[in-house]
Amino acid sequence: MYNKTKTADKPVGKSSGLNHSSSTRTFSKKSDSKRTISQQDKPHKPTAAKTESDAKSSYKKACASVPQNADVCPVHKKCGGCQYQGMAYKKQLSLKQRQANMLLGKFGPVLPIIGMKDPLHYRNKVHAVFAFEKGKAIAGTYQEGTHKVVPVESCLIDDEKSDAIIQTIRGLLRSFKIKTYNEDSGYGLLRHVLIRRGFTSGEIMVVLVASSPVFPSKNNFVKALRKEHPEITTVILNVNDQNTSMVLGERNITLYGKGFIVDTLCGHTFAISPSAFYQVNPVQTEILYQTTMDYAGLTGKETVVDAYCGIGTIGIIAADKAKSVIGVELNPASVKDARNNASHNKVNNISFYHNDAERFLNEMQEQNAKADVIFMDPPRAGSTQSFMSSAISLNPDRIVYISCNPETLARDLEFFKKHLYTAEKIQPVDMFPFTTHMETVCLLTRRK
Repeated sequence: MYNKTKTADKPVGKSSGLNHSSSTRTFSKKSDSKRTISQQDKPHKPTAAKTESDAKSSYKKACASVPQNADVCPVHKKCGGCQYQGMAYKKQLSLKQRQANMLLGKFGPVLPIIGMKDPLHYRNKVHAVFAFEKGKAIAGTYQEGTHKVVPVESCLIDDEKSDAIIQTIRGLLRSFKIKTYNEDSGYGLLRHVLIRRGFTSGEIMVVLVASSPVFPSKNNFVKALRKEHPEITTVILNVNDQNTSMVLGERNITLYGKGFIVDTLCGHTFAISPSAFYQVNPVQTEILYQTTMDYAGLTGKETVVDAYCGIGTIGIIAADKAKSVIGVELNPASVKDARNNASHNKVNNISFYHNDAERFLNEMQEQNAKADVIFMDPPRAGSTQSFMSSAISLNPDRIVYISCNPETLARDLEFFKKHLYTAEKIQPVDMFPFTTHMETVCLLTRRK
């Protein structure tokens, strides 16, 4: 019925790389979900409501008034990724709750934020940029707002094993005579290292991002690395030979293992490739997705649309309780991963389409198709009026909006409110402790 391969000239979806134009530890959807919005279809401008402006100003003043102990992390001020470093976790949650209440409370009931029992070392994906300084290789993160590399040996929110692997790689560079890449001159080989670990499976992926597919003594390098860390299950050489701010290139060469890792989420297993979108905090993702399913209220009779479905996590989980699920994704590699994940989990009532989500919804409307529930999980910039209009045109009973930015969520809820959708419940979830960011799940129901 729907076009499986048609793509938009101006994509609205996920790209295949990670952007490092600013600090690599700023947890925005731009870097973690890799989604972009076309110039043709920019998000509509925020409403110039005085209450929203006052809320932002009040929240910033509250943040600034809380004393912090920067000595907790030696690179806190240079890195800039953990804005709440040194602040008591209870206070962090209080500030995020206050922001959610101020921005979203006028649309519906805001429930108490769900925090973590242990908010340290929660990231299952760790990225390090490599450089050369004072005669030796360094690995770390970009100083906030610059491309100056700040050496980082360990991070309080990174997976500890991943940090240790990165330091081992740094130590191997000299013995293997591998030079780090210089952005200014374009010389050198190793640009970045990306580590992904399955917290449930224990599988570990190491991605060596290099400027050339020729990696000297690659087999011996992998052997030496695995001698120190035998728990590594796959090593991939990613080739990025472009002058770009994207971390990952388009070509992957598997040096060891199967080229991906597998992890378990909400009772389902998912294969995760180097560029695949997979939430960075697996503990809180279980809570986030369970809340999403609860809000969807599935009974086994519904047709569900998972817009911007990525590798199919939300749709595959929803398929357990839905009549049928349709996943739409612009990134062809993610569509392939999603289909493989559905097959591996023996889910037969889900179909994935390679298409722009907005265009796909319009095609459904033209064919008089109906969606009972729509999941939408836009980037930090929020959704667009045109996408939301397309979703509304299908007259879904429920829309479950997963947001990583309460400011753009407030703007979009204003649009839904004008088009007869009410925010029934709003649940903040602290996915990113020690940062100002959080996720929010919102249930929207159609007014009769």
